[in-house]
Amino acid sequence: MARTVEDIETEIAQLPQSQLKQFREWYERFDSNSWDKQIEEDISSGKLDALADAALADHKAGKSKRI
Repeated sequence: MARTVEDIETEIAQLPQSQLKQFREWYERFDSNSWDKQIEEDISSGKLDALADAALADHKAGKSKRI
């Protein structure tokens, strides 16, 4: 059964507060895990190498500061 984003939005808007809280907690974990997986894939594939190299070069050139 294919559902649209609009259908899901409508159902979420109708959830009681307790279930909405439960949904938020689930979605936060889901989104965080998805983001972590994407970052790990990007690191493994080398997509972030140029950014890391540039950051290290800037640091060695004295263009960074302690935070």
